[in-house]
Amino acid sequence: MSYYFSKRIKVSFEEAIDRVTASLKDESFGILTEIDVKETLKKKLDVDFHKYKILGACNPPFAYKALQAEDKIGTMLPCNVIVQEISEGEAEVAAVNPLASMKAIENPELSDIASQVKEKLQRVVESL
Repeated sequence: MSYYFSKRIKVSFEEAIDRVTASLKDESFGILTEIDVKETLKKKLDVDFHKYKILGACNPPFAYKALQAEDKIGTMLPCNVIVQEISEGEAEVAAVNPLASMKAIENPELSDIASQVKEKLQRVVESL
């Protein structure tokens, strides 16, 4: 089982960010955090890196269910979605596979929740 699923799309990096954000919203996810990896690496290490953002996506009803089933699950939230520039005019979007990350936790209640979240995140990536 892969720990992520991804798709390359023929749009600019900025357009990919806009599209994935809209698609996440359509599936009831909000963006809690946004990490600009390129900017952070330049600032902290003075190295150049390609455009790469980590979006911390959260679907509040599912997060609440997961927290009720497992109080330490917050260590694995939110669901990360990355957008990276492959080349000018081409970006890749990848999302965590919640089933893979929840596999480490032996709580059967989480399996059903993770399956539902996986379906939503797959629809986000496939819709781009």
